[in-house]
Amino acid sequence: MKTELFDFSFDDKFIATSPANPRESAKMMCVSDNSIMHKHISDLVDMLSSNDVLVLNNTRVIKARIEGQLTTTGRSAKVTATLHKHLGNDNQSITYTSFIKGAKKIAVHDSIVFKGIDNKNIYADVLEKKDTGEVTLKFHSSPEDFFTFLEISGSMPLPPYIEKYRKADKHDDHHYQTVFAKHKGSVAAPTASLHFTEELLKKICDKNIMIAYVTLHVGGGTFLPVKSDDITDHTMHSELISITQEDADKINHAKSCGSRIVCVGTTALRVIESVSDDKGFLKAFSGETDIFIYPGYQFKLCDVLMTNFHLPKSTLFMLVCAFMGTDTMKSAYQQAMEENYRFFSYGDACFLERRKKN
Repeated sequence: MKTELFDFSFDDKFIATSPANPRESAKMMCVSDNSIMHKHISDLVDMLSSNDVLVLNNTRVIKARIEGQLTTTGRSAKVTATLHKHLGNDNQSITYTSFIKGAKKIAVHDSIVFKGIDNKNIYADVLEKKDTGEVTLKFHSSPEDFFTFLEISGSMPLPPYIEKYRKADKHDDHHYQTVFAKHKGSVAAPTASLHFTEELLKKICDKNIMIAYVTLHVGGGTFLPVKSDDITDHTMHSELISITQEDADKINHAKSCGSRIVCVGTTALRVIESVSDDKGFLKAFSGETDIFIYPGYQFKLCDVLMTNFHLPKSTLFMLVCAFMGTDTMKSAYQQAMEENYRFFSYGDACFLERRKKN
């Protein structure tokens, strides 16, 4: 299947560099098999039924971008690292893969000092380097001190298409985090969930709509383009996921009753599709997924997907095309641009209703 099939014309003027204010004022394009309607996030409660189960990703974004200096004897270079994936830790160290700006200047066995507030620096060794610019760093710090360092000295890792226009600021500490964020680990936000407020969640709970939480720690690979001409040649990045038995049972109950399973974000969808068995039922799980969903995939659980607008030729656009049909989504995206929808992480949303097979 050719990657070019998932390309579409796009003008950067549609990129949202800041969120809607208030969050519930963002537009929401509602797409079904036969129609497109234009609503707002504030209309979401009316579009949900009391027997629906809403699946939310409760990952927490870490301030994954840090500034440092190469300290290897005889060489000097500034280093900007964006953490990508947690590989492991012990009481004395923690290891991450990262993308490093200017990685050509970095070599295996190099040492880097990352500068903290009040000279509370943290040191790292380069364990591995790939041609892609991905570098494995071992930080000499306990995990607790490491995450404290990130919170104080790091910055939010805004997507490249936003940083093209501005750097992250203190407002992003709030804006680029969901109101129900819990488990630290993501280096990118589950962006459809950024639309939710405490007030909106209360309205959902007051309507007796069940909420099931899953966790997927989004890696930096989510922004990597598909470079192969055929999508089946693309290697999908892996990400850490988990779901408790309590939340799995909520989804299983909805499936057994024929209720709708509404996934907020492609990350929530990827978790339940990764974990479900052949009959579409879930058990508690903690591990990794590299599931790559593109047209031809047979969905086992998700009935409705709430998601933002995605980049051309991205794995996320391929996922929504698998969910609704490529022609349907290309037409919807074209209409969204004609209606001046705001695209990508801080942009507007889609509410995609997939037709159930008889």
